[in-house]
Amino acid sequence: MTRFFDDLETRSDDQRAAALAEALPRQIARAQALAGYGDSLAGFDADQIASVADLARLPVLRKSDLGKAQANASPFGGLTTRPASGFAHIFQSPGPIYEPGGTEHDWWRMGRFLHACGIGLGDIVQNCFGYHLTPAGMIFESGARAVGAAVLPAGTGQTELQARAAADVGVTAYAGTPDYLKVILDKADAMGLSLGITKAAVGGGALFPSLRQEYKDRGIDCLQCYATADLGNIAYESAAMEGMIVDEHVIVEIVTPGTGDPVAPGQVGEVVVTTLNPDYPLIRFATGDLSAILPGISPCGRTNTRIKGWMGRADQTTKIKGMFVRPEQVASLVAKHPEIVKARVIAGRDGEMDTMTVQIEANGGSIDAFGKSVVEVLKLKGKIEVLTPGSLPNDGKVIEDQRTYD
Repeated sequence: MTRFFDDLETRSDDQRAAALAEALPRQIARAQALAGYGDSLAGFDADQIASVADLARLPVLRKSDLGKAQANASPFGGLTTRPASGFAHIFQSPGPIYEPGGTEHDWWRMGRFLHACGIGLGDIVQNCFGYHLTPAGMIFESGARAVGAAVLPAGTGQTELQARAAADVGVTAYAGTPDYLKVILDKADAMGLSLGITKAAVGGGALFPSLRQEYKDRGIDCLQCYATADLGNIAYESAAMEGMIVDEHVIVEIVTPGTGDPVAPGQVGEVVVTTLNPDYPLIRFATGDLSAILPGISPCGRTNTRIKGWMGRADQTTKIKGMFVRPEQVASLVAKHPEIVKARVIAGRDGEMDTMTVQIEANGGSIDAFGKSVVEVLKLKGKIEVLTPGSLPNDGKVIEDQRTYD
């Protein structure tokens, strides 16, 4: 029988929608009061933004926007409701981009995932996420604290010492990237050490089925989450291992890459997240990752929306014939013609020359008109292929680079 982290995980659709209708307008109002958003949210009535569908009216906030805002107002770009000195931690990610961190109960919302992994009272977690500048180590430590587990703050490196410590202190659970656990296990084997790790909570990299099975063969149940330094936990696996369940304090949308336009249910698109964290209200934050919504609810009994997990990167910007072609340009091409359902730009090679093919799913329309718009929007000429709707793969790609440089 599934033991849930709290009652939020099993709410009905109506209960979750009612709670969101109260929380979301408050969060929009908080963001509107912050200098970092400038005029981007001005003119919107916060009380009228009360559902996931309503969010589609608001602009998307991108990682590049954070960098620009922070250049003008260090360190958090005027996007937090507390001053920098009001947070427990300040982190730095590549860019550099600075993120705040709190030590209030489960501030990063990682406890829900660790609970789903079966980690709790009586466990000792070897936390192999980094503690230096970047927040991953503290994100998982705060989650362990939320479920009552002790932490060995191991970070990365010094594998022999890590294997020895895991054996000496009786570590029962691992937190870190998917592949580093194998490094520790193999080192322990080489040293003749017997480890008691039976649970693993991983993130920050791909968990390949073969690696998960290897851990399973060693008696270790391994589940993964989807989290970022800006947002904390977004979604997580449960023991059912059917997609990832969206956290109860974020809102996930799937949009066409380069736009803020929601895709049809089940279609692959870019993950856009709105957090309900009152200290750092990120509204429609584009992660740059691809995923899709799964229908129904998890067999484990958790009722929130599920996503398929990480399916690639949404930023498919490619240089063709010396010109950058961006996902938002492809979106503009689609918007110019009501007949167009979907489009994809394919970069190829013919000898030593770049080629560009634009595949267009359309209900009618003129190929000559489409070609003219391609030149206007993409600033390049290319071959136009008109396809019947549904012909293009459901993989979230709007720009595909088929060139090889062998």
